Amino acid sequence: MKDSGGSAGFTWRHAGLALGALGVVYGDIGTSPLYAMRECFGGHHPLAVTRGNVLGVLSLFIWSLILIVSVKYLVFVMRADNKGEGGILALMSLAFPERRGLGIAMSRTARVMVGLGLFGAALLYGDGMITPAMSVLGAVEGLNVLTPKLESWVVPITVAILAALFMAQSAGTAAVGRVFGPVMVAWFGVLGLLGLSGLVTNPGVLAALNPAYGLMFLVEGGWKVFPVLGSVFLAVTGGEALYADMGHFGRRPIRQAWFTLVLPALVLNYLGQGALLLSDPLAASNPFYNLAPKWALIPLVVLATAAAVIASQALITGVFSLTMQGIQLGYIPRLVVEHTSERERGQIYLPQVNAALAVACLGLVLEFRSTTNLAAAYGIGVTLTMAIDTVLFYFAARRLWGWKWWMAALVCVPALLIEQAFFGANALKITHGGWVPLVVGAGLFTLMVTWKRGRQLLGQRMRSSAIPVEKFIESVERRQPQRVEGTAVYMAGNSDGTPLALLHNLKHNKVLHRRIIFLTVGVDEDPRVPDADRVEIEKLTLGFWRVKARFGFFEEPNVPLVLALCEGQGLEFKETETTFFLSRETVLPSKKGGMALWRERVFALMARNAQSATAFFRLPANRVVELGMQVEI
Repeated sequence: MKDSGGSAGFTWRHAGLALGALGVVYGDIGTSPLYAMRECFGGHHPLAVTRGNVLGVLSLFIWSLILIVSVKYLVFVMRADNKGEGGILALMSLAFPERRGLGIAMSRTARVMVGLGLFGAALLYGDGMITPAMSVLGAVEGLNVLTPKLESWVVPITVAILAALFMAQSAGTAAVGRVFGPVMVAWFGVLGLLGLSGLVTNPGVLAALNPAYGLMFLVEGGWKVFPVLGSVFLAVTGGEALYADMGHFGRRPIRQAWFTLVLPALVLNYLGQGALLLSDPLAASNPFYNLAPKWALIPLVVLATAAAVIASQALITGVFSLTMQGIQLGYIPRLVVEHTSERERGQIYLPQVNAALAVACLGLVLEFRSTTNLAAAYGIGVTLTMAIDTVLFYFAARRLWGWKWWMAALVCVPALLIEQAFFGANALKITHGGWVPLVVGAGLFTLMVTWKRGRQLLGQRMRSSAIPVEKFIESVERRQPQRVEGTAVYMAGNSDGTPLALLHNLKHNKVLHRRIIFLTVGVDEDPRVPDADRVEIEKLTLGFWRVKARFGFFEEPNVPLVLALCEGQGLEFKETETTFFLSRETVLPSKKGGMALWRERVFALMARNAQSATAFFRLPANRVVELGMQVEI
């Protein structure tokens, strides 16, 4: 259990967690200095390098980091933890704990907000595609500063690094993770030193710490400078990772890392870049790398590339975790999940997701070819996700802490206004590439709600043909079918109904096992469930038992673990005498009115390609019997 920030005082454990947070949590936002300032003064909407513009942009950078990251996320949003876990799906479950997707039991407001939460989660996949491309490409572009002759090598080198990164995912992140923290300490140290070296040449840029310069920049520039806000937002992309990764490190270490190292290093580096621009406007071509002396360029490119790889790794790992949560909550079909560590259950690898991310990421690099072009696609998805976080936090604060509406609005409305201004500026990029994360998000959102609704319809059809367990046991007592030795475990989606696999088995084979277990595995409202509360056993009659197992939505179902816990409560199993029975449904789209026919066909396709229940529940394959059936929805 990670520390959530409640205890006071420094400990070496906190320091270790803060070190780890530098790599996983701050990798994305930590690589923003590579391109954020350059896009303001050399991107698609370049500003003239004047004192007013430089101080105005610097002020917006600094106060965006303070208001969005420091105040909104670190002070307020991170207070809303779901048993220590964070992230948009955890926040959604806190705000609307019923979490039945589009279910009838939810109010209209709840359905809309849950839909928003799902859309925000879907947008994070677009972020997972773009961030590795943007970060690594921005790092390798330092070669252009060394000599223009290397410009043609930037894209091939970026492609090679990203390809190696995605191919290495199957090996797990444990070994690489041990060096994440120290590398990022070096990275943030270099950021601060480079910024300090620029700052001493023109200390006047410290005036940018005054928010009035940012306000004057916006007011005096008006519509002309509005598009630049899209580039200013690049300085805070990755801020949402603070909340999403809270369960790995806890509030206190994340806050310590931010306020003691990350924020000072970022502010110093941006101030140093601003000071350089005032001294040499031509440095706007790449103000980050132009801060460094020529002899340090190659080591700096290597360090920046390492930091970018770490930022990319953190995003990829985050997408894996988000996918696992979506599977558990019933919004994503079962996918192949491989465990890359025997000790850390959170270290997982999803080959299908990894392959899709790799293709998308490499495709973006080959299509856009530079961070200036790629910046047009970057930001719009993140701004929407941050805004959705703010809206969900409003409802979570009122439900969790009983805040009055005006108290919650006092926190959320200013944050939402800032984020909507950023979204409006980024919306200007839609035709230049900003459509990419929106299309990805909309497509994945459609698949998620289609899968959820399809599972609901399938469950309704199955329940309508199911027989209550009590009535089935009464029929067994009357008819006295042949019983054979051994234990049969029937996976039951509905704990009150008789599994169809049992009815089919009895109909065709005319026998029942001496002991029969109805096993229902459910997903709990909490992210994790203690083993002491995981299993509930009910002894029925005639050798029938009902077992209900609960897993949190951050956990992976594990039937062997459930059976081991049953043994602790007196219900013992011998593997060689236990057979697992599953039903495999073939979905047939129909015009019964459940969903639009095209959505039913999409659901049927997803169902056919979902991972088998045998692998998903970790059942011993040589002890499983599957019985097929066709179901119309």
